[in-house]
Amino acid sequence: MIRVGQGDRSAMDTLVERHHHRLYRFAYRLCRDEDTASDIVAVSLIRAFNSAPSFRGEARFTTWMYRVVVNAFLDYRKKASIRVAVSLDDESKFGPEGRALHLVDPSASPQTHAESSVRGQRIHAAIARLPEYQKVAIVMFHIEGMSYEEMAVALDLPIGTIKSRLNRARQTLADLLSRERSLFYLS
Repeated sequence: MIRVGQGDRSAMDTLVERHHHRLYRFAYRLCRDEDTASDIVAVSLIRAFNSAPSFRGEARFTTWMYRVVVNAFLDYRKKASIRVAVSLDDESKFGPEGRALHLVDPSASPQTHAESSVRGQRIHAAIARLPEYQKVAIVMFHIEGMSYEEMAVALDLPIGTIKSRLNRARQTLADLLSRERSLFYLS
């Protein structure tokens, strides 16, 4: 990390190779979109390289990177709330050479849907509806397996706050799943 702080690109490349997949999985679990997760990780790695000289080494590199990814995710969410959606119907369906464009459906294949459990889908949908700070707590602790201490360092919060947020997130998640179950049985 010291070499990265001194601007050594090969040292940064080594760190990226070692941690990219884990950071991507984390970002994907926060946003549930492959392209967005890639963008968040790319922005995070650029931010990490630019701020590497200020890395004090008080936490592990991965813990520090989780914080960078969380901040990039929150910045993305702020920007996404003010974006204007453009319909594909408004765009030309032909490329620059007059050839028809073939749009790829980004949704999972039917086989993937068939293999997914209903329970997992409901849980992920409920996590997606959590406020960002609760979603981050659930993903970091339950999915990424981070300890309270690692989360506290990554989010720059006291451990008591981490435990409180995680508890509130679990309660909110339980309430969402309970409401969904009762609506299912009423229909």
